[in-house]
Amino acid sequence: MPQFTFYAHPIATAPDRVQLAIDEAGFTDYERITVDIPNKEQKTPEYLARNPFGKVPTIVTSDGITMYESRGIARYLCTRYNFDLLPNPNDNAAVALFEQEYSCETACFDTPVSTVLFESAFKPLLGLETDPASLEKNRKALSEYLDVAESIFSKTGKKFWAGDKFTLVDINYIVPLARMFERGQGDVITSRPALKAWWDRCNERPAIKAFIAKVPNVDQLMAQFKQKAEEKQ
Repeated sequence: MPQFTFYAHPIATAPDRVQLAIDEAGFTDYERITVDIPNKEQKTPEYLARNPFGKVPTIVTSDGITMYESRGIARYLCTRYNFDLLPNPNDNAAVALFEQEYSCETACFDTPVSTVLFESAFKPLLGLETDPASLEKNRKALSEYLDVAESIFSKTGKKFWAGDKFTLVDINYIVPLARMFERGQGDVITSRPALKAWWDRCNERPAIKAFIAKVPNVDQLMAQFKQKAEEKQ
C-alpha cells in the first residue's frame, strides 16, 4: 500500500503545489488519482467525505489521516516524510523569515495572480465575460507587489524567497507563475532583473525544470474539460 493517495486534477493549480513538493523531494511511494471534475466527482458524497469543500487537492494517508488545502498538505508531507523544503527548525531567524514570506505569498500574491489568470485565461475559455475592472485592479496589485519583491531581492541579495535555501515558499510562487508564462504573461517576472535571476535559478533545479516544461496548455485542458462534460449529458 502506498504511503498516501493524492487526489488532484491538472486543470487546477492548487494540487501543483503539492505535486511539485513531492517531485522536488523525489518521493515516489504514493498514488495519484485524477478526480473527474468535468463530471463533478468532487461533489459526490464519497468525495465530500474526504474534502467537505468539494475541491482538490486532498490526500488520504495509509494510516487514515485525511487532509485538504494545498499549503497545509505540502507542509505536512515535508514534516512527515522529511522533504528538505522547510527551514532549519533550530534557526529562529530562518524560521521567522520563512513564515514571513509564506504569509506574504498567501496574503498578498495569491489573490491578484489567481484573479489575473482567471479573468484573462480561464473566463474566455469558459465562455464567460472578463471583468475589465477586476482584471485591471488585480494586474495593478500584482505589479505593485512584484515591484516591492524586486526591490527586496535586489537589496538583500537573497537567492530565494525565504533566504538562500529553496523552500515551499518558492514552490508557491512557481506554480501560478508557470501558468502565467504558459499564457504569455511571463513578463511580470522577466521585466524585473532580480526576480528573473530567481526564476532562472529555480529553472536550474531538475524537478522545477521538468514541471515548467510540462505545464498543461490551458486551451487544450478546457477543450477536454468541455468534451467530457458534454459526453456526460
